[in-house]
Amino acid sequence: MFSRYKKAAVDVAPAAKAPAAKVETPANSPGPAKALRKVLPQKAAVAESVDRDKKRKERLSEIKLELHRALLDNLNLAALDQATESQLKEEINAITAESLQEKGMVLNREERVALNQELYDEVKGLGPLETLLKDETVSDILVNGPHQIFVERGGKLQLSDVTFKDEKHLMRIIDKIVSAVGRRVDESNPYVDARLQDGSRFNAMVPPIAVDGSLVSIRKFKTDKLSIDDLVAFGAFTEEMAVYLQAAVATRLNIIVSGGTGSGKTTTLNALSSFIDDSERILTIEDTAELQLQQTHVGRMESRPPNVEGKGAVTPRDCLKNALRMRPDRIIVGETRGEEVIDMLQAMNTGHDGSMTTIHANSARDGVSRLENMIAMAGIEMPLKAMRSQIASAVNLIVQASRLQDGSRRMTSITEITGMEGEVISMQEIFRFQRVGLTPENKIIGHFTATGVRSNYAERFKMWGYDLPPSIYEPFNGNH
Repeated sequence: MFSRYKKAAVDVAPAAKAPAAKVETPANSPGPAKALRKVLPQKAAVAESVDRDKKRKERLSEIKLELHRALLDNLNLAALDQATESQLKEEINAITAESLQEKGMVLNREERVALNQELYDEVKGLGPLETLLKDETVSDILVNGPHQIFVERGGKLQLSDVTFKDEKHLMRIIDKIVSAVGRRVDESNPYVDARLQDGSRFNAMVPPIAVDGSLVSIRKFKTDKLSIDDLVAFGAFTEEMAVYLQAAVATRLNIIVSGGTGSGKTTTLNALSSFIDDSERILTIEDTAELQLQQTHVGRMESRPPNVEGKGAVTPRDCLKNALRMRPDRIIVGETRGEEVIDMLQAMNTGHDGSMTTIHANSARDGVSRLENMIAMAGIEMPLKAMRSQIASAVNLIVQASRLQDGSRRMTSITEITGMEGEVISMQEIFRFQRVGLTPENKIIGHFTATGVRSNYAERFKMWGYDLPPSIYEPFNGNH
């Protein structure tokens, strides 16, 4: 065994077994003053086990750890880089069969295939994370130390039954991810941003900054992008709002998608881009390439952080300045968060109508304040009125995306910027999501409604061939 890939034997001390985490449940004894307060369940998050035979599962887990250790101790990982997938799987299958025979453990075919796949993932993939990365229902993976991995499914966080062996095991997987993209993470550089091979966003923070073990968050990249029809079907917004947004994008209004973290800004931006005509030249600028535009003429750019020596950084602003020299019809910036805002606004004002970007803000009015703050952060000294005038003439529409408390994502507001009134930017809301209440299961009850205000760009829509019926601006009356 290990004939082709065995390395020189070394004495390895057996890994210490991590002590089981003790969870104490605090006593809950509300006094008279707390009568109106809801009593929340005081218990630790527990993963739901789907395996009936718990002892067998624990025994299998122990064997898997021993096999992991045997593989890492005996296989020459450098030589394995030259091996094909079939050769490596063949070697792992042989090692597994031999070890199981020695321990007198009999597995059925399904368990043996699963074990071999996990061992292969450990050697060539990302170990325990591979299963979660392949699970289509998982949108986020959040690692709080080696023994606690949460996943997000359907907007709700739940504890998975996947764990790492120990902190050393977790650090080895983190190093494998960051070294693949030329980054490093250690005590002197304890946090890192990277991108997985499939485009998923990866962020890690390691001890001593992370107190209870390394923290990892992965925002999975969706290969199948959601279309406007999908978002309408999911209840993110209505057909009337989709008709209005199609007219807004097609007639080249400058649009900002505003929202909090995880509210669906990039998804909304992706969906809106589907309304762009195929004949237009589009340039996209992102920190992590996530946009999936379907048009023929798309140029994609990605900013780059500095290298180990602190050199070689390419900022979004550098990309944006260069993009203006590349004859774009539209510029789409994945997220505006710094000094590139001034170049973005100038692009919107100087012949690149129909440009789009996203910002972090909780409302349309808050979004405008964020733009003002970013201009100030860019170090440009400009009178407040001039700054607001620049924003009012550049931005036509702010689309607010929100993640509600039940995990659902909604387009909670569509607001037009109509100009200036004195030193204040004037705005009018065209559509909004009206919350009505909450079900006992904590699901949001509500509906979308127009505000009754006719679009300031109705004449523009008409001139471009989008004569929207007045009925789409009528408020919801409960009959539709």
